[in-house]
Amino acid sequence: MGSPTLPVDESITAWALAARAGDPVAVERFVGALHRDVVRYVAHLSADPQAADDLAQDTFLRALGSLHRFEGRSSARSWLMAIARRAVIDSFRHAAARPRLYDTEDWRLTVELAQPRGLPGFDDGVALLDLLAALPDERREAFVLTQLMGLPYAEAAEVSDCPVGTVRSRVARARATLVELLAQAENGAAPMAGAEAADGIPAAALAA
Repeated sequence: MGSPTLPVDESITAWALAARAGDPVAVERFVGALHRDVVRYVAHLSADPQAADDLAQDTFLRALGSLHRFEGRSSARSWLMAIARRAVIDSFRHAAARPRLYDTEDWRLTVELAQPRGLPGFDDGVALLDLLAALPDERREAFVLTQLMGLPYAEAAEVSDCPVGTVRSRVARARATLVELLAQAENGAAPMAGAEAADGIPAAALAA
């Protein structure tokens, strides 16, 4: 079981390993520690508020069913987020032939409730949600994983199944796009599409 002196991710990984050994208290702590992060991640990734809770439940069912294969070589958080990503991808495949209708306000509320406060440069959480929605999917995912959920770049790369450098580039471009869109919103200008705005940012800004 995790000690209070251990870093949070080490404690969560310890709970996952204990849960694998059949400790019911460890299972409860593991799920409780990461449930909010999973809901936040799948809500951003799928943009479907009606499916967020179901996707989170599916993620934990898959994870608990696969705990016997978890050996603690990576953090339990990054391992679980990779499972969440696969759950979202599978849901897209199953729903590919059907239109997915959802209420925009419900989507905003779902993500807002799961969103941390105090992000530099984004005092208004709802405004940040609007801006995030304008990002291309891959950049939004990289930004959410590293900037909102706090995963190290290496773990975000593991979750996204891409090189670390790609994650860094996506985050840099996402940040530059968000800054540009925020400036446009404050100046009352018509916002540019996420990809268009990113392409218009100087290279120096992307490297910041």
